[in-house]
Amino acid sequence: MSQKIYVGNLPFTATDDEIRDLFGAHGSVDSVNLVTDRETGRPRGFGFVEMSDGADEAIQALHQKDMGGRALNVSIAKPRRDSNDGGSRHQKSW
Repeated sequence: MSQKIYVGNLPFTATDDEIRDLFGAHGSVDSVNLVTDRETGRPRGFGFVEMSDGADEAIQALHQKDMGGRALNVSIAKPRRDSNDGGSRHQKSW
């Protein structure tokens, strides 16, 4: 079963291939998804890696590791919040 990993504080120049190679040294990488801004298409500085094995080792080895002058924030990805969770972020007041 794949484990989804959150990777934050990425340099904006990071590529899927670089992240795949970085995590691939610790196990099998199933997918890499670097998040981009919907409107501009620019990288947002974070993404997700799915690994079928070696996720725990990758997290321990890569958390706070320097990449492009930035200390990576690597952890188990939290489940996505439901967009209907009652938050008022995008609710209209009328």
